[in-house]
Amino acid sequence: MSISQGSLFEQTPAQPRLVRREAITDEGLKHFQDAYPGQSISKRDLFYYVYGILHSEEYRQRYADTLRKELPRIPRVKTYEAFKAFSDAGRRLGEMHVHFDTQPIHEGVKVDTGNTRLVPEDYRVTQMKYGKGKDKTVLHYNDRITVTEIPLEAYEYVVNGKPALDWVVERQCVKTDKASGIVNDANDWAIETMDNPRYPLELFLRVITVSLETMKIVKSLPALDILDT
Repeated sequence: MSISQGSLFEQTPAQPRLVRREAITDEGLKHFQDAYPGQSISKRDLFYYVYGILHSEEYRQRYADTLRKELPRIPRVKTYEAFKAFSDAGRRLGEMHVHFDTQPIHEGVKVDTGNTRLVPEDYRVTQMKYGKGKDKTVLHYNDRITVTEIPLEAYEYVVNGKPALDWVVERQCVKTDKASGIVNDANDWAIETMDNPRYPLELFLRVITVSLETMKIVKSLPALDILDT
């Protein structure tokens, strides 16, 4: 039996349709809208408010014990102005964190290449290392490239208990998984996926920017003057 091209396509299952669903319920939105009558608050505004609140150092300190045991509870702040400040900050943080690897390269560091013109192969990384005595103002990227004058404030931005820059140093390397024997090579990702052999180095420099800007926003957040507990 022959099958024509037309009948073959007719029998192919349709691709599933992607449906965007809001993570914030109507009841949750109304809970916040009721606190600020006369103000227009969308679910997106509330989403970024939550993201902003979760970056508040005062919030993390005040609810540290609770956060170790259960999901975070999001309080309503007393004024709409404070709500908007947290929401606007959360929006800036969210957009920067999602697009972390396209942020500007931090210009305040020095990248020493030994006064030699580098070729793509010179950007190969095996394991980055900090300076002598764990001096985090210095990063030995590889035998040819050293980064100096790294601002220590950049290490204040912590993700899952570790500075974001430490995650870059730990993950942008060549490492063999002991159980499977699979080699994870950051250089393969840089060349084959990003089409940029400098990607691991540039990522570190971009995350300096992300870290400094994050802490600048975090430190400008308003006081956590809450309406309810």
